[in-house]
Amino acid sequence: MATKNLSILFVASEAEGLIKSGGLADVAKALPEAMKQLQQDVRLTLPAYQKVAGIESAPVLLETQLEHWPHTAYKVRELSVAGVTVYAIDCSQYYDRPEMYAENNQAYADNGERFAFFSAACLDMLPKLDFQPDIIHANDWHTGLVPFLLKHRYQSSEFFASTKSILSIHNAVFKGVFSYDELQCLPEFHARFAPDAAVSPSHITMLKAGVLNADKINAVSPSYAQELKTELGSHGMAAEFQRRAADLVGILNGCDYSSWNPETDEYLPANYRANRQSMVRGKKACKRSLQDRAGLEVRDVAMYGMVCRLTNQKGVHYLLPILSQFLKHDVQLVIVGTGDPVLASKLKEVEAQHSDKFKFIEAYDNGLAHLVEAGSDFFLMPSEFEPCGLNQIYSMAYGTLPIVRGVGGLKDSVNDYDADPDIATGFVFDEPEPTALLLTLQRSLLLYAQQPNEVKRVQLYAMEQNFCWSKAADEYLTLYHSALSA
Repeated sequence: MATKNLSILFVASEAEGLIKSGGLADVAKALPEAMKQLQQDVRLTLPAYQKVAGIESAPVLLETQLEHWPHTAYKVRELSVAGVTVYAIDCSQYYDRPEMYAENNQAYADNGERFAFFSAACLDMLPKLDFQPDIIHANDWHTGLVPFLLKHRYQSSEFFASTKSILSIHNAVFKGVFSYDELQCLPEFHARFAPDAAVSPSHITMLKAGVLNADKINAVSPSYAQELKTELGSHGMAAEFQRRAADLVGILNGCDYSSWNPETDEYLPANYRANRQSMVRGKKACKRSLQDRAGLEVRDVAMYGMVCRLTNQKGVHYLLPILSQFLKHDVQLVIVGTGDPVLASKLKEVEAQHSDKFKFIEAYDNGLAHLVEAGSDFFLMPSEFEPCGLNQIYSMAYGTLPIVRGVGGLKDSVNDYDADPDIATGFVFDEPEPTALLLTLQRSLLLYAQQPNEVKRVQLYAMEQNFCWSKAADEYLTLYHSALSA
């Protein structure tokens, strides 16, 4: 490991502890925190949305305007999360709104301009704050224009002469596609010609702008990095990822166990640890509590849980066709989630027919999510694609065996029981088919019914796995140094 301590600016559209909608926020808090523990000078920047915790009283460090046209006025407020300094870019015309990206399922009409401005301001503020990063680490489409502007706008800037950019891909299905007309706040798009960002004569995608201009690109698991180079896995950007293959690496996300630890989890009726007696007792109490909360009969039965956004990405469309058939077995199932109203109504229909065994709770409920992780024997994640995934990692920590499709980070983190029982941590199927999921559910149920002691052994082994952030942070540091020496 190179010894030079780096200065790093982590640029993200959300961060856990300040404002969150998904997994990106977890990474935006945990990775800078882990970097700080490695003695790096890391700072984080995000938009100063209305709902950012503490934004009202955050001191203003800088009151300025963009040096480049259109010279938009903005402020930089200072916050901190997990001991890391945060620069919140305050521009009320863009961020003083009730939500981050959308209201009532309708994306804000000016999202292109909002995140184009954010990318410009992130770079504009740095000389003014006298913070000269070695590495600027952008994330997903929202900040894809940061590497683009670094290469185009600042190519001859002395201040940025040795700054390199990294782009992390958390989910390539979201690309940030906007017309040139929506991006007129950046003079770089006035000519309506940007081959390293264009997706058509009239539109660009911010993700492509980032992929083709960043010095290094990483995906949030090794398997996802491979999948991005395929037509199926890249959602239409295979050519771009293939072009950058030499600079693309996969690093499996770490897990922030501070919130997800059965020994200390305040949402559980009983805490437990990776010891057979403790685990059996604790999980039994949690199962009873889950049955009680869901309105299912309290008894010793194979309990399956699922907590997810209701989208096809999460594999709900693999589950629905075989759900009634699976519920003929002696099992219980609790699904917690919100999302696609069509999928929700189909789940409600199945629930109406099997209400003694299956409960669908249409809610986003963090406490209930923790109870499902602890009270279930098996956790369902039959995703169509999954860049990294965290719930399978949480499940293992709680001695709950994940049932996953072998894609992305799921493939990189779960070992299938039938492939090798000695190192098994769950069950894996490969085919994107409902029948493949059904057979895997039945495999897990058979093991539960016939070999209860073996299930407990595998559960304990799963609890002993460790996907801590310090390992991922070491790999990111190596990536940063490789960008600097390229």
